[in-house]
Amino acid sequence: MNTSTEKISAWDRVMMAVTFAEAGEPNTALDLLNQKNTEQQKDSRLQKSEQRPEMSL
Repeated sequence: MNTSTEKISAWDRVMMAVTFAEAGEPNTALDLLNQKNTEQQKDSRLQKSEQRPEMSL
């Protein structure tokens, strides 16, 4: 059994949000959509910090 986790694609995340919204769970749907934005921000910060050269004084 493979227990590794993979990132959910944007399309899958939107479709999950639609499903929860149709089932009467708008808060869960909004959480899924907001979670996407948070994950992208974290990833972009990591990439930026990895690209910076170290400064020596």
